[in-house]
Amino acid sequence: MKKLNKAYEFRIYPNKEQQVILAKTFGSVRFIYNKMLSDKIEYYEDKKVMLKTTPAQYKTEYPWLKEVDSLALANAQLNLEVAYKNFFRSKHTGFPKFKSKHRDRNSYTTNCVNNNIRIIENGIFLPKLGRIKLKKHRNIPEDYKLKSCTISKTCDNKYYISILYEYKQEIIEKKIKKVIGLDFSMKELYINSNGESAEYPQFYRISQKKLVKEQRKLSKCKKGSNNRKKQKKKVGKLHRKVANQRKDFLHKQSRQITNDYDAVIIENLNMKDMSRALKFGKSVHDNSWGMFSIFLEYKLRGEGKQLIKIDKWFPSSKTCSVCNNKKEELKLSDRKYVCECGNIMDRDINAAINIRKEGMKLLGVA
Repeated sequence: MKKLNKAYEFRIYPNKEQQVILAKTFGSVRFIYNKMLSDKIEYYEDKKVMLKTTPAQYKTEYPWLKEVDSLALANAQLNLEVAYKNFFRSKHTGFPKFKSKHRDRNSYTTNCVNNNIRIIENGIFLPKLGRIKLKKHRNIPEDYKLKSCTISKTCDNKYYISILYEYKQEIIEKKIKKVIGLDFSMKELYINSNGESAEYPQFYRISQKKLVKEQRKLSKCKKGSNNRKKQKKKVGKLHRKVANQRKDFLHKQSRQITNDYDAVIIENLNMKDMSRALKFGKSVHDNSWGMFSIFLEYKLRGEGKQLIKIDKWFPSSKTCSVCNNKKEELKLSDRKYVCECGNIMDRDINAAINIRKEGMKLLGVA
Protein backbone atom coordinates (compact mmCIF):
# COMPACT_ATOMS: atom_id res chain seq x y z
CA MET A 1 0.00 0.00 0.00
CA LYS A 2 1.41 3.36 -1.05
CA LYS A 3 0.61 6.71 0.52
CA LEU A 4 -0.62 9.17 -2.08
CA ASN A 5 -1.87 12.75 -1.99
CA LYS A 6 -4.89 14.17 -3.76
CA ALA A 7 -6.29 17.70 -3.73
CA TYR A 8 -9.92 18.76 -4.14
CA GLU A 9 -10.75 22.34 -5.07
CA PHE A 10 -14.04 23.92 -4.00
CA ARG A 11 -15.43 27.40 -4.11
CA ILE A 12 -16.06 29.12 -0.78
CA TYR A 13 -18.29 32.09 0.08
CA PRO A 14 -16.88 34.06 3.05
CA ASN A 15 -19.01 36.79 4.60
CA LYS A 16 -17.75 40.39 4.93
CA GLU A 17 -16.05 39.81 8.31
CA GLN A 18 -14.31 36.70 7.01
CA GLN A 19 -13.19 38.56 3.87
CA VAL A 20 -11.48 41.14 6.11
CA ILE A 21 -9.67 38.39 8.04
CA LEU A 22 -8.65 36.71 4.78
CA ALA A 23 -7.28 40.02 3.45
CA LYS A 24 -5.27 40.44 6.67
CA THR A 25 -3.92 36.89 6.37
CA PHE A 26 -2.92 37.34 2.72
CA GLY A 27 -1.13 40.58 3.66
CA SER A 28 0.55 39.12 6.75
CA VAL A 29 1.83 36.07 4.88
CA ARG A 30 3.26 38.30 2.16
CA PHE A 31 4.78 40.64 4.79
CA ILE A 32 6.47 37.89 6.81
CA TYR A 33 7.90 36.31 3.64
CA ASN A 34 9.33 39.64 2.44
CA LYS A 35 10.57 40.67 5.90
CA MET A 36 12.35 37.38 6.51
CA LEU A 37 13.89 37.48 3.02
CA SER A 38 15.07 41.08 3.54
CA ASP A 39 16.60 40.25 6.95
CA LYS A 40 18.36 37.18 5.52
CA ILE A 41 19.91 39.25 2.73
CA GLU A 42 21.09 42.03 5.11
CA TYR A 43 22.46 39.56 7.67
CA TYR A 44 24.37 37.59 5.04
CA GLU A 45 25.88 40.74 3.53
CA ASP A 46 27.05 41.82 7.00
CA LYS A 47 28.06 38.51 8.67
CA LYS A 48 28.44 36.18 5.65
CA VAL A 49 26.34 33.65 7.60
CA MET A 50 22.77 32.47 6.96
CA LEU A 51 20.20 33.97 9.35
CA LYS A 52 17.68 31.59 10.92
CA THR A 53 14.46 33.17 12.17
CA THR A 54 10.83 32.20 12.77
CA PRO A 55 7.59 34.21 12.40
CA ALA A 56 7.12 34.11 16.20
CA GLN A 57 10.18 36.35 16.64
CA TYR A 58 8.46 39.15 14.70
CA LYS A 59 5.21 39.17 16.69
CA THR A 60 6.59 41.40 19.45
CA GLU A 61 7.58 44.14 17.01
CA TYR A 62 4.50 43.58 14.82
CA PRO A 63 1.66 42.56 17.21
CA TRP A 64 -0.94 42.52 14.40
CA LEU A 65 0.62 39.27 13.19
CA LYS A 66 -1.11 37.59 16.16
CA GLU A 67 -4.50 38.27 14.56
CA VAL A 68 -3.96 35.75 11.77
CA ASP A 69 -3.45 32.00 11.57
CA SER A 70 0.05 31.17 12.91
CA LEU A 71 0.29 28.08 10.67
CA ALA A 72 -0.16 30.29 7.60
CA LEU A 73 2.90 32.31 8.70
CA ALA A 74 4.84 29.11 9.40
CA ASN A 75 4.11 27.88 5.87
CA ALA A 76 5.38 31.19 4.45
CA GLN A 77 8.65 30.53 6.29
CA LEU A 78 8.82 26.98 4.88
CA ASN A 79 8.21 28.29 1.35
CA LEU A 80 11.09 30.74 1.77
CA GLU A 81 13.40 27.98 3.03
CA VAL A 82 12.48 25.79 0.04
CA ALA A 83 13.15 28.71 -2.35
CA TYR A 84 16.61 29.19 -0.78
CA LYS A 85 17.46 25.49 -1.02
CA ASN A 86 16.33 25.35 -4.65
CA PHE A 87 18.51 28.35 -5.46
CA PHE A 88 21.67 26.74 -4.03
CA ARG A 89 20.91 23.26 -5.40
CA SER A 90 19.90 24.10 -8.96
CA LYS A 91 21.65 26.28 -11.53
CA HIS A 92 18.36 27.00 -13.30
CA THR A 93 16.51 28.36 -10.23
CA GLY A 94 16.77 32.08 -9.56
CA PHE A 95 17.24 33.83 -6.22
CA PRO A 96 14.03 34.15 -4.13
CA LYS A 97 12.02 37.23 -5.12
CA PHE A 98 9.95 39.58 -3.00
CA LYS A 99 6.20 39.11 -3.27
CA SER A 100 4.15 42.01 -4.62
CA LYS A 101 0.79 43.02 -3.15
CA HIS A 102 -0.40 43.88 -6.66
CA ARG A 103 -0.29 40.29 -7.95
CA ASP A 104 -3.51 38.86 -9.37
CA ARG A 105 -3.80 35.87 -7.03
CA ASN A 106 -3.46 35.93 -3.24
CA SER A 107 -3.20 32.70 -1.24
CA TYR A 108 -2.02 31.09 1.99
CA THR A 109 -1.72 27.52 3.27
CA THR A 110 -2.68 26.19 6.69
CA ASN A 111 -2.26 22.70 8.15
CA CYS A 112 -4.74 20.41 9.86
CA VAL A 113 -3.70 20.02 13.53
CA ASN A 114 -5.94 18.53 16.25
CA ASN A 115 -9.00 18.62 13.98
CA ASN A 116 -8.83 22.42 13.58
CA ILE A 117 -10.02 21.98 9.98
CA ARG A 118 -13.14 19.95 9.33
CA ILE A 119 -15.79 19.75 6.63
CA ILE A 120 -19.45 19.72 7.51
CA GLU A 121 -22.51 19.85 5.28
CA ASN A 122 -22.27 22.93 3.03
CA GLY A 123 -19.41 24.37 5.05
CA ILE A 124 -15.85 24.09 6.37
CA PHE A 125 -14.30 25.19 9.68
CA LEU A 126 -10.99 27.02 9.35
CA PRO A 127 -8.65 28.54 11.99
CA LYS A 128 -9.45 32.19 12.86
CA LEU A 129 -12.36 32.16 10.38
CA GLY A 130 -14.86 29.71 11.82
CA ARG A 131 -17.46 28.21 9.52
CA ILE A 132 -17.33 29.28 5.86
CA LYS A 133 -19.96 28.35 3.31
CA LEU A 134 -18.58 25.80 0.84
CA LYS A 135 -19.94 24.47 -2.46
CA LYS A 136 -19.10 20.78 -2.18
CA HIS A 137 -19.65 19.40 -5.67
CA ARG A 138 -17.66 16.17 -5.13
CA ASN A 139 -17.79 13.47 -2.47
CA ILE A 140 -14.61 12.69 -0.54
CA PRO A 141 -13.99 9.07 0.61
CA GLU A 142 -14.23 8.62 4.38
CA ASP A 143 -10.81 6.94 4.69
CA TYR A 144 -9.03 10.01 3.26
CA LYS A 145 -7.00 11.96 5.84
CA LEU A 146 -7.11 15.77 5.63
CA LYS A 147 -3.57 17.23 5.63
CA SER A 148 -3.74 20.92 4.67
CA CYS A 149 -5.76 23.63 2.94
CA THR A 150 -4.79 26.42 0.58
CA ILE A 151 -7.19 29.35 0.49
CA SER A 152 -6.92 31.67 -2.50
CA LYS A 153 -8.55 34.74 -3.97
CA THR A 154 -8.56 35.12 -7.75
CA CYS A 155 -8.26 38.29 -9.82
CA ASP A 156 -12.05 38.36 -10.29
CA ASN A 157 -12.61 38.43 -6.48
CA LYS A 158 -13.69 34.81 -6.08
CA TYR A 159 -12.51 32.61 -3.22
CA TYR A 160 -11.43 28.99 -3.54
CA ILE A 161 -10.07 26.35 -1.21
CA SER A 162 -7.80 23.48 -2.28
CA ILE A 163 -7.96 20.67 0.30
CA LEU A 164 -5.07 18.20 0.32
CA TYR A 165 -5.81 14.63 1.44
CA GLU A 166 -3.59 11.65 2.09
CA TYR A 167 -4.82 8.17 1.24
CA LYS A 168 -3.49 4.65 0.87
CA GLN A 169 -3.80 2.73 -2.36
CA GLU A 170 -2.38 -0.51 -3.63
CA ILE A 171 -0.85 0.23 -7.01
CA ILE A 172 -0.36 -2.78 -9.25
CA GLU A 173 1.97 -2.06 -12.14
CA LYS A 174 0.24 -2.81 -15.42
CA LYS A 175 1.87 -4.96 -18.07
CA ILE A 176 2.95 -2.75 -20.92
CA LYS A 177 0.96 -3.71 -23.99
CA LYS A 178 -0.17 -0.46 -25.55
CA VAL A 179 2.44 2.30 -25.94
CA ILE A 180 2.06 5.69 -27.61
CA GLY A 181 4.48 8.51 -28.40
CA LEU A 182 3.47 12.19 -28.23
CA ASP A 183 5.30 14.96 -30.05
CA PHE A 184 4.72 18.54 -28.88
CA SER A 185 2.86 20.66 -31.43
CA MET A 186 2.48 24.42 -31.23
CA LYS A 187 -1.03 24.43 -32.73
CA GLU A 188 -2.60 21.06 -31.84
CA LEU A 189 -0.90 20.55 -28.40
CA TYR A 190 0.44 17.18 -29.55
CA ILE A 191 0.52 14.73 -32.48
CA ASN A 192 0.73 11.07 -31.52
CA SER A 193 2.53 8.18 -33.18
CA ASN A 194 -0.78 7.04 -34.74
CA GLY A 195 -0.99 10.30 -36.69
CA GLU A 196 -3.80 11.76 -34.54
CA SER A 197 -3.74 15.25 -33.02
CA ALA A 198 -5.38 16.79 -29.95
CA GLU A 199 -6.85 19.64 -32.05
CA TYR A 200 -6.37 22.18 -29.28
CA PRO A 201 -8.97 24.99 -29.66
CA GLN A 202 -6.49 27.80 -28.69
CA PHE A 203 -8.78 29.42 -26.15
CA TYR A 204 -6.54 32.45 -25.62
CA ARG A 205 -6.42 33.27 -29.34
CA ILE A 206 -10.24 33.05 -29.52
CA SER A 207 -10.64 35.48 -26.59
CA GLN A 208 -7.76 37.76 -27.59
CA LYS A 209 -9.88 40.44 -29.32
CA LYS A 210 -12.14 40.72 -26.28
CA LEU A 211 -9.16 40.85 -23.94
CA VAL A 212 -7.42 43.56 -25.96
CA LYS A 213 -10.59 45.67 -25.94
CA GLU A 214 -11.16 45.32 -22.18
CA GLN A 215 -7.47 45.80 -21.30
CA ARG A 216 -7.38 48.99 -23.37
CA LYS A 217 -10.34 50.30 -21.37
CA LEU A 218 -8.53 49.35 -18.15
CA SER A 219 -5.39 51.27 -19.17
CA LYS A 220 -7.47 54.43 -19.63
CA CYS A 221 -9.16 54.23 -16.21
CA LYS A 222 -7.88 56.48 -13.45
CA LYS A 223 -5.81 54.62 -10.85
CA GLY A 224 -7.69 54.14 -7.58
CA SER A 225 -11.10 54.86 -9.11
CA ASN A 226 -14.16 52.61 -8.80
CA ASN A 227 -14.36 52.33 -12.58
CA ARG A 228 -10.84 50.91 -12.64
CA LYS A 229 -11.76 48.34 -9.99
CA LYS A 230 -14.82 47.27 -11.99
CA GLN A 231 -12.84 47.07 -15.22
CA LYS A 232 -10.05 45.10 -13.55
CA LYS A 233 -12.61 42.59 -12.35
CA LYS A 234 -13.99 42.31 -15.91
CA VAL A 235 -10.52 41.61 -17.33
CA GLY A 236 -9.90 39.12 -14.53
CA LYS A 237 -13.09 37.23 -15.40
CA LEU A 238 -11.99 36.87 -19.03
CA HIS A 239 -8.57 35.55 -18.04
CA ARG A 240 -10.16 33.18 -15.53
CA LYS A 241 -12.53 31.83 -18.18
CA VAL A 242 -9.65 31.11 -20.59
CA ALA A 243 -7.68 29.38 -17.80
CA ASN A 244 -10.68 27.21 -16.85
CA GLN A 245 -11.36 26.24 -20.47
CA ARG A 246 -7.72 25.28 -20.98
CA LYS A 247 -7.57 23.28 -17.73
CA ASP A 248 -10.78 21.41 -18.54
CA PHE A 249 -9.48 20.48 -22.01
CA LEU A 250 -6.13 19.25 -20.66
CA HIS A 251 -7.81 17.15 -17.95
CA LYS A 252 -10.06 15.45 -20.51
CA GLN A 253 -7.19 14.77 -22.93
CA SER A 254 -4.91 13.35 -20.23
CA ARG A 255 -7.73 11.15 -18.89
CA GLN A 256 -8.52 9.76 -22.34
CA ILE A 257 -4.87 8.86 -22.99
CA THR A 258 -4.51 7.30 -19.52
CA ASN A 259 -7.54 5.09 -20.12
CA ASP A 260 -6.33 3.93 -23.56
CA TYR A 261 -2.59 3.27 -23.03
CA ASP A 262 -0.24 1.54 -20.57
CA ALA A 263 2.79 3.76 -21.27
CA VAL A 264 3.15 7.22 -22.79
CA ILE A 265 6.43 8.56 -24.21
CA ILE A 266 7.15 12.29 -24.44
CA GLU A 267 10.21 14.54 -24.76
CA ASN A 268 11.57 16.23 -21.63
CA LEU A 269 11.13 19.78 -22.94
CA ASN A 270 11.95 23.05 -21.20
CA MET A 271 8.99 25.16 -22.29
CA LYS A 272 10.31 28.38 -20.78
CA ASP A 273 13.54 28.22 -22.81
CA MET A 274 11.62 27.15 -25.91
CA SER A 275 9.26 30.11 -25.73
CA ARG A 276 12.21 32.50 -25.47
CA ALA A 277 14.39 30.88 -28.12
CA LEU A 278 11.70 30.53 -30.78
CA LYS A 279 9.82 33.74 -29.88
CA PHE A 280 6.58 31.78 -29.71
CA GLY A 281 5.85 32.64 -26.09
CA LYS A 282 2.15 33.33 -26.60
CA SER A 283 1.49 30.05 -28.42
CA VAL A 284 3.62 27.98 -26.03
CA HIS A 285 1.88 29.37 -22.94
CA ASP A 286 -1.56 29.07 -24.53
CA ASN A 287 -1.50 25.29 -24.98
CA SER A 288 0.24 24.65 -21.59
CA TRP A 289 2.22 21.54 -22.49
CA GLY A 290 3.87 21.63 -19.05
CA MET A 291 0.51 21.47 -17.27
CA PHE A 292 -0.62 18.70 -19.62
CA SER A 293 2.45 16.55 -18.83
CA ILE A 294 1.85 17.01 -15.07
CA PHE A 295 -1.80 15.91 -15.40
CA LEU A 296 -0.73 12.95 -17.53
CA GLU A 297 1.99 11.87 -15.10
CA TYR A 298 -0.11 11.72 -11.94
CA LYS A 299 -3.06 10.08 -13.70
CA LEU A 300 -0.83 7.34 -15.16
CA ARG A 301 1.02 6.82 -11.88
CA GLY A 302 -2.24 6.40 -9.98
CA GLU A 303 -3.19 3.47 -12.23
CA GLY A 304 0.19 1.72 -12.22
CA LYS A 305 1.05 3.00 -15.71
CA GLN A 306 4.14 4.88 -16.86
CA LEU A 307 5.12 8.22 -18.37
CA ILE A 308 8.58 8.06 -19.93
CA LYS A 309 10.46 11.26 -20.76
CA ILE A 310 13.25 10.94 -23.30
CA ASP A 311 16.14 13.40 -23.61
CA LYS A 312 15.20 16.73 -25.21
CA TRP A 313 18.29 16.53 -27.47
CA PHE A 314 17.17 13.25 -29.02
CA PRO A 315 16.90 14.00 -32.81
CA SER A 316 13.29 12.86 -33.17
CA SER A 317 12.49 15.28 -36.01
CA LYS A 318 15.72 14.74 -37.96
CA THR A 319 15.67 10.92 -37.91
CA CYS A 320 13.74 8.87 -40.47
CA SER A 321 11.22 6.62 -38.72
CA VAL A 322 11.59 3.98 -41.49
CA CYS A 323 15.35 3.62 -42.16
CA ASN A 324 16.77 5.54 -39.11
CA ASN A 325 18.81 7.77 -41.42
CA LYS A 326 19.59 11.14 -39.77
CA LYS A 327 19.00 14.33 -41.74
CA GLU A 328 21.49 16.93 -40.52
CA GLU A 329 19.73 19.98 -41.97
CA LEU A 330 16.01 20.35 -41.29
CA LYS A 331 14.44 23.79 -41.10
CA LEU A 332 11.47 24.60 -38.88
CA SER A 333 9.59 25.64 -42.02
CA ASP A 334 9.98 22.11 -43.50
CA ARG A 335 6.67 20.54 -42.52
CA LYS A 336 7.24 17.36 -44.56
CA TYR A 337 10.00 14.87 -43.83
CA VAL A 338 11.50 13.60 -47.09
CA CYS A 339 14.06 10.80 -46.88
CA GLU A 340 16.30 9.17 -49.51
CA CYS A 341 14.66 5.81 -48.75
CA GLY A 342 11.39 7.13 -50.17
CA ASN A 343 9.71 7.91 -46.84
CA ILE A 344 7.58 11.08 -47.11
CA MET A 345 5.43 12.03 -44.14
CA ASP A 346 4.44 14.87 -41.85
CA ARG A 347 7.47 15.82 -39.74
CA ASP A 348 5.51 15.77 -36.45
CA ILE A 349 4.13 12.26 -37.08
CA ASN A 350 7.63 11.13 -38.00
CA ALA A 351 8.95 12.63 -34.74
CA ALA A 352 6.16 11.01 -32.66
CA ILE A 353 7.00 7.57 -34.11
CA ASN A 354 10.70 8.07 -33.25
CA ILE A 355 9.79 9.19 -29.73
CA ARG A 356 7.73 6.03 -29.28
CA LYS A 357 10.59 3.83 -30.54
CA GLU A 358 13.12 5.46 -28.22
CA GLY A 359 10.76 5.16 -25.25
CA MET A 360 10.20 1.47 -25.95
CA LYS A 361 13.98 0.94 -25.87
CA LEU A 362 14.11 2.56 -22.42
CA LEU A 363 11.21 0.39 -21.27
CA GLY A 364 12.85 -2.73 -22.68
CA VAL A 365 9.77 -3.52 -24.74
CA ALA A 366 10.22 -4.95 -28.23
